[in-house]
This record gives sequence, structure tokens and C-alpha cells, in this order.
Amino acid sequence: MKSSDRYLAFVRWSDEDACYVGFCPDLFPWGGVCHSSTSIDAYRQLVEVIEAHVDEREAAGEPLPEPRTRPMRELDLAA
Repeated sequence: MKSSDRYLAFVRWSDEDACYVGFCPDLFPWGGVCHSSTSIDAYRQLVEVIEAHVDEREAAGEPLPEPRTRPMRELDLAA
């Protein structure tokens, strides 16, 4: 697993922007970092941005933030 795989990455439609926007809250808390007319292209761009950011910080010896954002809370399944 790559270091970049530890971070939640998601794409959602933005009515305001009229396109799909990619987010990674743990690395870019200010909001979306890429956009596209298709969700698949937006996700591809997002993964590239995350990988580049993580690679640059690791190469510079800078610490990465702990992954904190999760897509949903964990559930207790009934036995």
C-alpha cells in the first residue's frame, strides 16, 4: 500500500460549479482540488494530485498528517 492510499478521496457533483469536484479533506481541508465533466476523470485527477502531494512531502522529509476522515462510522453488526 502506498502512503497516499491511506487518505479518503471522493468525488461529488457540484451544482454550483456544474461539474464533478474531487476532495481529500485530510490533505486539502480548504475544499475541492480538481474538477471535470465526468466523475471518472475527476477521480483520476484527484488520485494524481494526492500522490504528487504525498511524494513531494515525503521527498522533502516533511511529516504527513494522520488520516482522520472516514467515509462513514463503523457499524456494530448484529450476530
